[in-house]
Amino acid sequence: MNSDDERYICRCEEVTEKEIREAVRAGARTVTEVKRWTRAGMGICQGRSCKRLVERILAEELGVSPAELEPSTVRPPIRPVSISAINMEETRERNDREEG
Repeated sequence: MNSDDERYICRCEEVTEKEIREAVRAGARTVTEVKRWTRAGMGICQGRSCKRLVERILAEELGVSPAELEPSTVRPPIRPVSISAINMEETRERNDREEG
């Protein structure tokens, strides 16, 4: 086993280079598919730290340039919101309607 195989590519989800290469060899053809198979890019950083590395490995395995890969879906990270913050916003909106 190559030491690079055990290198973490996605630190948030603890996905190794080996796992990404295995996903591609098993049929993943896009960054989104690699993400679904391995969870790479689904951690707290939402792929900000690992997306380019995943793209590079995917392109290497497929024998193409990273520019030739299908663009992946990017979504902003979801952050927890307290019930009191939601309630405060609703109260503010209600007050604005009553004043206007």
